[in-house]
Amino acid sequence: QVQMVESGGGSKQVGGSLRLACIASGLTFDEYALGWFRQAPGKEREGVSSIGWSADSTYYADSVKGRFTISRDNAKKTLYLQMNDLKPEDTAMYYCAAGQSILYRLLTPLHFKYWGQGTQVTVSS
Repeated sequence: QVQMVESGGGSKQVGGSLRLACIASGLTFDEYALGWFRQAPGKEREGVSSIGWSADSTYYADSVKGRFTISRDNAKKTLYLQMNDLKPEDTAMYYCAAGQSILYRLLTPLHFKYWGQGTQVTVSS
């Protein structure tokens, strides 16, 4: 049974930082591309960032470029998202996801198979 568990969410003020983590089990971690998605109330789930199997390729939504950094540790089966210079519009539930599609770079939920339950990020001004 595949499980993906996010942690690290919380409440921050504008300009603050958070580091999200996602620990996976039940899958061969380095055979999956990984991604972070977020969903704010009343909005569709949107792709934030994705990373290739060996971390050689990373992709970001325009809204987070230069502020967020995705990384992975295959030995620890853990995915990370370092979020700096947080803005109120970053407020959302953040989900990690895993998939084997080569289209992971498109940051669309369709190309990811396994999902975590989410961790809430709230940014206040």
